[in-house]
Formats: sequence, structure tokens, C-alpha cells
Amino acid sequence: MSAERCSARSLERGDPLAGTASPAKAFLLLEDAGPWGVKALRDARLPDGLGHEILRRCAEARVRPLLIRRQDPGHFRARATGSAVPTHRRVFAAYVHPRDGFVETSSVGDPRAVLDLDLLGLRAGRSVGLDPEPGPVFAVCTQGRHDVCCAERGRPVAAALAAVEPEATWQASHLGGDRFAANLLVLDGGLCYGRLDPETVVSVAETHRARRVDLDHLRGRAFWPMPVQAAEIALRTELGLLGLDGVELRTRRRESDTWTSTFAAASRRWEVVVRARRSAPVRLTCHADRAQPSLSWDLVRLSPTPSS
Repeated sequence: MSAERCSARSLERGDPLAGTASPAKAFLLLEDAGPWGVKALRDARLPDGLGHEILRRCAEARVRPLLIRRQDPGHFRARATGSAVPTHRRVFAAYVHPRDGFVETSSVGDPRAVLDLDLLGLRAGRSVGLDPEPGPVFAVCTQGRHDVCCAERGRPVAAALAAVEPEATWQASHLGGDRFAANLLVLDGGLCYGRLDPETVVSVAETHRARRVDLDHLRGRAFWPMPVQAAEIALRTELGLLGLDGVELRTRRRESDTWTSTFAAASRRWEVVVRARRSAPVRLTCHADRAQPSLSWDLVRLSPTPSS
């Protein structure tokens, strides 16, 4: 692995993982065998105009769109050479609220069918009428044209996970945080993990199946803003809370660069205060054309509060 890669530089700098998951309350995943290009929905070989229309509607509804594909490279080769490809595609719609979230799925013959989904309703936590998806969906970012780290680190991780979770594992387009590759999004839950390798990703999946979180690799819960993600991880770390459902956000407020979050956990209420810290300018991705500061979160205070 080249020392010039953004993931290697990030690891050398010790960039914190906590509070770095790209915030999103809902996701739309559409199967597409590829290739995806640099901007997946824009560059993929979808029917004319479909990618742009999905992007437009998802932006309007504030739903995060992703392309996904199976690990089997034969699908990719078929797409690239123009030979026969599967006639149906999987679609997933996910609302990732920690308590009331859900994942729904269907198989569609025409990908334009996703335009019939009520994305505004999805972001509000309403069903879009697909079938319930009972098991987790593991989406590993492998979009190398966006950032080479996602391919070099993500594809071996996706292969290792697919070997033990063949039905639940998908390769995914850009998840955010290229410097933390390999990155994993878990639906249900909307949990984002980073700096995974073929061994640790299997452990993370097993841990999730057991309704627990892996704090060593957790970047955050996508449903919350980044400072709330960081606060939750700080609280879990301090109290040793690993249960997937063991922490509930009650309030949050911001004052300048400081965020205060109140959680219910371990039969008490806790106040966690974090402050934004910006690093010296660095190249955050392999393809960055300029340096810019990275953002992390310093723990200011963590304390129990009187019960209301």
C-alpha cells in the first residue's frame, strides 16, 4: 500500500474515527453491476437521464442514494462487455432512526421504478411499500474511480465479508471518508465503520448480528450530526456500553463550535459536551487538488445529570 494514499496518511496522522460518518436519515440503494465511474449516479450506465433524476429527487428529499453490486466479478465483466446481465435489480429503502428505523427491499425489472418511491415519506420514517428486509445489509465502499483507497482496501474487505455473509454483503459506491477506507455501512441501524481489513470486517459483522457495536472501528451513527455521533461514542467508551440499543439521545444543542448532547443510558441521563477541532490543512483524499483542514471532536465534559 503506497504511503502516498490518503488512508495511509490518515492512519499515520492518527485522524480520529469518531464523529466522521456522513449524516443521512434515509438511504436509497439501487443495484447496478457497473462500471460506476467517478460520480456513480452520474457516470453509471443507467437508462438515459435516470441517474441525474435519482440525484435530483434524493437531494430534494434529503435521502442518500447509493449504487450497489454483488461481489461476483462476472456481473461487472458482463456489464462492461455488453453481454447478458441480470434482468432484475435489487432496491433497498432504509430509514435509519436508532429506535424506529427499518429497511425495505424489492426486485425491479426496470430501474426507473425507483422514481415511484415516496422519498419524502421515507425520510420522514414512512414505509415506501416494499417488502420488509429482516436481516442486516452490509455495504462496503469499493468505488475506486472516486478514490483508489476504496478499491485497494475495500474490495478485499468486501470479498472477505461476502465469504461469510453472501446474501447480506454488497459493494457500494462512495460512502464518504475515503481516508478511513475500508468503510462499511450497516443497514439496519445506519452504523458506519472505518479502517477495516478482511479480518476485522468479519468480526464487526458478527458483533452486529449479536446486537452489539464495535467501538474500535465505529465512525458513527449516520442518523445524527457528526458531533452527536462523537458524543455517543465517547459515552459508550466511557461506560463500556456495547449494546446496539443501549444509548438513546434525548436532547442536543449547539453553541458556536461546541455541542451538548443528553443521552439516556445505563439507567441514568448523561450530558456529553464536545468541541470542534480543525487540523492544519492536509490532503484529505487521494485525488484532492488542495489541502484543507480535517474536522474532529474533542471531549470537553461527560457527566451524569439529575433525573427529570
